[in-house]
Amino acid sequence: MPFRVIICFVGVLWLTICTAAVGFLPDGDTKRKMVHNVLIHCFVFLSSALSAVINYHDIQNRPGKTGICVANHTSPIDVLVLMCDNCYSLIGQRHGGFLGLLQRALARASPHIWFERAESKDRMAVAQRLRQHVSDPNNPPILIFPEGTCINNTSVMQFKKGSFEVGGVIYPVAIKYDPRFGDPFWNSSKYSMMQYLFLMMTSWAIVCDVWYLPPMYQQEDESAIVFANRVKGVIAEQGGLVDLSWDGNLKRNKPKDEWKEKQQEEFTKRLKGES
Repeated sequence: MPFRVIICFVGVLWLTICTAAVGFLPDGDTKRKMVHNVLIHCFVFLSSALSAVINYHDIQNRPGKTGICVANHTSPIDVLVLMCDNCYSLIGQRHGGFLGLLQRALARASPHIWFERAESKDRMAVAQRLRQHVSDPNNPPILIFPEGTCINNTSVMQFKKGSFEVGGVIYPVAIKYDPRFGDPFWNSSKYSMMQYLFLMMTSWAIVCDVWYLPPMYQQEDESAIVFANRVKGVIAEQGGLVDLSWDGNLKRNKPKDEWKEKQQEEFTKRLKGES
């Protein structure tokens, strides 16, 4: 355990220093190649703190130089799992403290999208930033978890439609962890981030499979919601996960009355034998 903590601390420090240093290079192909190699190297080093064993499948479908990569979300270490094999831009809320320092170092090296708490609730602002990012061919693909919260490694829940309103190519990725060696699900209502990381570093190993699925495009006359559900279904099928339509945030909030009424209507129809 102490050895893993040391590796984790050194890895985070090394990531911060390297990205900050690369950030001083002038923009261009050389900087982009350096950022790609440095980030993958640092995240692979960090993965050793968790004894991570990651199996990547169908790498010919790995996200290209730009676009949007969407994946099911089980744990904060999903980012680490994917960044060990490819370089992505990240999107999320701006933080203070050490995490904020790391965010600023990453942003200096490559384009990421960080929002203030109030700004992140403005869907139009988020969509506009995403469009600007994917329209630049020099930006790496942006990694998004459309569920918006961690799900317990058995299911894929409702995808928020925002990521699918931007247009362009979507690269679906399915992530499935092997719970026999360590449960990677982060129940944020039960464990703090530090408690969660302690559990991860004291597990036997973090073993998972990652499937890169063929790129998908929104069809003509297909709404963003239908497109999101189509992508979600493909990810669930490949990962052997249950495809659910429920909003994952229901683990924290009570369901709306209209959602309960809809389920009651569906149950009544089944009792009556109606289709």
